Amino acid sequence: MSSAQGGAYERPHRPARPEAALAANRRSAIRQAALRLFAAQGYRSTTMTEIGAAIGIRGPSLYKHVASKHELLAEIMIGTMEQLIADNIAAVAGADDVREQLRRSVEAHIRYHARHRLEAFVGNREIGSLEQPAQDRVLGRRSDYERRFRELIERGAAEGAFRVQSARIASYSILDMGIGVSSWFHEGGEFTVDQLAYQYGDIALRVVGARPLGGSPDPLCE
Repeated sequence: MSSAQGGAYERPHRPARPEAALAANRRSAIRQAALRLFAAQGYRSTTMTEIGAAIGIRGPSLYKHVASKHELLAEIMIGTMEQLIADNIAAVAGADDVREQLRRSVEAHIRYHARHRLEAFVGNREIGSLEQPAQDRVLGRRSDYERRFRELIERGAAEGAFRVQSARIASYSILDMGIGVSSWFHEGGEFTVDQLAYQYGDIALRVVGARPLGGSPDPLCE
């Protein structure tokens, strides 16, 4: 049917991308730009103008997507801790043996820090830059995360699977392993992320006085 016969010509319909998705993508790009700048030159030395310039947005337009530089820092640091906790919960699910649960927890911890080096670096360096109540939110999640490791170690000691003088010191030592990995690991180096996670799992079990679990192949020997 022609347009004369059928009335006004109807253009083919192209569904528009939801505004919410567009806004979320833009905010994600802003957050990643801020993360890179915070890691490279520090939070206090970074300006909103620099963050906007990194993704081609001028100052005034940037404030349509984010209220402040501090909001970005808080979002990065709170998000980091929430992801670590979520990874930990997923790691121990389905395992009953306390040694296996600790190994899985450590492997998840190492994988995150190897794959998210900037988040780990900024999260540890910029805690003093956070204002309240964001600082307390991050510190609370850090305490929750440490407690998850400590309670596993305490349970293992109670069951006779681990031998430690202080579960708290052991948990701090294990958590520091991940922080160290974020400072030196890079893709394409001597070890893959999985190889690194496996070896650190063995080290963590030795820290708590347990023998490494048998029956699992060592990726270094494959």
